[in-house]
Amino acid sequence: MTKLFAATSKKYRFLLAATNKNYLSLHTVTSKIKFMETLFEKSYQKIERTQTDFVRSLMNDIQWNSRLICIRGARGVGKTTLLLQRLKQYLPKDNSVLYISLDDIWFSEHKLIHLIENFVKRGGTHLFLDEVHKYQNWSQELKNAYDDYPDLKIVFTGSSLLEILNARADLSRRAVVYEMQGLSFREYLNMSLSEKFSAYSLNEIIANQREICSEILKKVKPLQYFSPYLETGYYPFSFEMKDLYYNQLEEVINLILEIELPLLRGVDISYVPRLKQLLLIIAESAPFTPNVQKMSEHIGINRATLVAYLHYLRETHLTKHLYRDSTGMSKLQKPDKIFLENANLAYLLANSRANTGNIRETFFFNQLAYRHTVEYPEKGDFLVDKKYTFEIGGQGKNNKQIYSLTDAYIASDNIEYGYENKIPLWLFGFLY
Repeated sequence: MTKLFAATSKKYRFLLAATNKNYLSLHTVTSKIKFMETLFEKSYQKIERTQTDFVRSLMNDIQWNSRLICIRGARGVGKTTLLLQRLKQYLPKDNSVLYISLDDIWFSEHKLIHLIENFVKRGGTHLFLDEVHKYQNWSQELKNAYDDYPDLKIVFTGSSLLEILNARADLSRRAVVYEMQGLSFREYLNMSLSEKFSAYSLNEIIANQREICSEILKKVKPLQYFSPYLETGYYPFSFEMKDLYYNQLEEVINLILEIELPLLRGVDISYVPRLKQLLLIIAESAPFTPNVQKMSEHIGINRATLVAYLHYLRETHLTKHLYRDSTGMSKLQKPDKIFLENANLAYLLANSRANTGNIRETFFFNQLAYRHTVEYPEKGDFLVDKKYTFEIGGQGKNNKQIYSLTDAYIASDNIEYGYENKIPLWLFGFLY
């Protein structure tokens, strides 16, 4: 009787364990299905809420047929909107496409590669991943997905600090990388006026400036909108709540300094106030020519750390650095001049103390450096593509500093039309 009871009991425990195992397995599968349904629902909602009245020019530059695409850029320049617009305008409205942000709390306990596996099994073909820098092992798992699922196309976005070439998994041979920056003056006008102004190459602007200005001036008075653009028009979110624009922009700066730099570059959080102080010094300068030793003493950061932090500010797209020879740039090299990345930052940080000459040069540098090599010349303010020298100034700026140079031009503020080698400053906002 005892043996019979023991055998029965053992058999019962085995059946119970098997039942529990099947239940847990079923529960896991059910949870995964439910989670995938939640993901698709969130994706559908975000896609449907996305406006497509205005689309950034980068949309047409990206080779969307590539299997792995990376879009990098600073916070607030419109990376998420670009992904959602692509989904809404060009891809099927079914379970073969999915948008997800990797800052979703689900990823604190689950792996991206498991999500990708389930997505592919459900017929997924296009996966759009936002903010991959928020996920610790993103590069290795994207490499695995690229190698294991050849029919899956992945587009991902990340901070401007995102390392593709130096990632632990070598994605440089796999990912096509695009850089996204804020609105050009042309894009700002198109967005403000519901227009469709075309972009022009630098060579077209130099050779045909008068004809181009005539076409633009038939539809708009550019100088009417140029100052508002310099003050509040660079980031697309300026069109959402204009009264709170600077509050939002300040929040962008704080997130970069307080979260992204400590997370991705190991910056000591206690140095953040000093970095803000440094940004203010740059904003009030005309422009800023760094003396690293004096800066180090003034701010209270040792020289080597300060040079490294200057490099980080450039990587985050809070500053732009001008060098005499851009081919030899390194994070240990002191820049010859430092600008804020765009004029909006200068107006936020310096307010009424923003230097007019600095604002003009910041705008020119920002718009040209997106597609061209810009360096610090012996004469003039900027050397573009090692060929064109530009002097930046107001309406009365003359040829004094560049008269002896060939291929030398003046980018002049407060004029609608140019003459000979004088080109309206605002026209360089039509390069992209």
